[in-house]
Amino acid sequence: MYVIVVGAGRTGSTVIDLATQDDHEVVVIERDTELAEEVSATYDCLVINADAASKDILLEAGIEEADALISTTESDSVNLMITMFGKQYGVETLVSSINDPAHMELFEDLGVTIVESPHRLNGQYLYRAVQHPAIRDFMPVAGGAEIFEATVGTDAPIDGLDLIEADSEDLLPEETVVVAIVRDDELLIPQGETEILAGDTVTIFAKNGATNRITEIFTGP
Repeated sequence: MYVIVVGAGRTGSTVIDLATQDDHEVVVIERDTELAEEVSATYDCLVINADAASKDILLEAGIEEADALISTTESDSVNLMITMFGKQYGVETLVSSINDPAHMELFEDLGVTIVESPHRLNGQYLYRAVQHPAIRDFMPVAGGAEIFEATVGTDAPIDGLDLIEADSEDLLPEETVVVAIVRDDELLIPQGETEILAGDTVTIFAKNGATNRITEIFTGP
């Protein structure tokens, strides 16, 4: 995956750390020279010491080839401009931090995948949004387990199956539990014969985390 990260502060550096550990191709844009030098010395990634609110700089970073663009600056106007450029150049996954909740609608209208306030924002959350755009929310649990929400896709392997059928077809890995289903604004507590349907929002506990194998069962490939 080709990921552009704008901003190398506390949140951005966590994203950079996670993405480089997973051997993704990462380009970082950071206007603070000291921070840029620190990232360049610490991580295996290209670092551009410049202001990202520039089409030329984003083109230099390879925005036309990027799979994901993550903007973590402290300025909503800068983040908005960056994600607008990302939209213009067809970046599939746009992720941004937000500092004023009043601006959230602007980002949502643009189609930004995840927008979080600083009270909940962290690099791990943003990176999960890039790895699994279909995940709507997630919470890490001790020991590598995760609880996450996802919307069931029309081409998901589990669509139309009840939990007993899904288990008999070996779709659900061991110690993966469907905790809740929201369908047409109604909360369902699933039982063995409860069907899972496209459009459902499901809450899932996965002992080994939200791996591709698990998420694709619910969201499709």
